[in-house]
Amino acid sequence: MNTNTATVETLNDLIGINNDRISGYEKALKDIKGKDADLQELFTHMIDESRTMRNALGKEVQGLGGEMETGKTTGGKLYHAWMELKSVFTGHDRHAILSDCETEEDAAMRAYTQALQEDYLPAYLREMLTRQRSTLKTEHDRIKKMRDAQA
Repeated sequence: MNTNTATVETLNDLIGINNDRISGYEKALKDIKGKDADLQELFTHMIDESRTMRNALGKEVQGLGGEMETGKTTGGKLYHAWMELKSVFTGHDRHAILSDCETEEDAAMRAYTQALQEDYLPAYLREMLTRQRSTLKTEHDRIKKMRDAQA
């Protein structure tokens, strides 16, 4: 596989992760059903942030001659199916929702960390991914703090 193809695949994997985040936070918004204004604001912010990151990655994919991923990751699809089943048993309380969101943020950070380990990424993309991962870390810590306040 050539470097260009590998780079496009890596970026598309991260696009899929951001699509997972969008889907996850849309589900979280649905689960809070208009309650918890602070969570509505947070989840809406996270959706917008994921779209911005996804679109920046997509622009790079297209610049490399690839097609931007439009779906979610396989892991993300399985994760969301599991979340649906789990919610039947645990409900949709604030702590459970924040815990689920933290798990999603952990997965996103792992994906970015793995992508940053690829030696074929050009420096400008490495810088972009490092900034995006830093944003994910900040949001992860914010969600964790909110979740821990519920314990």
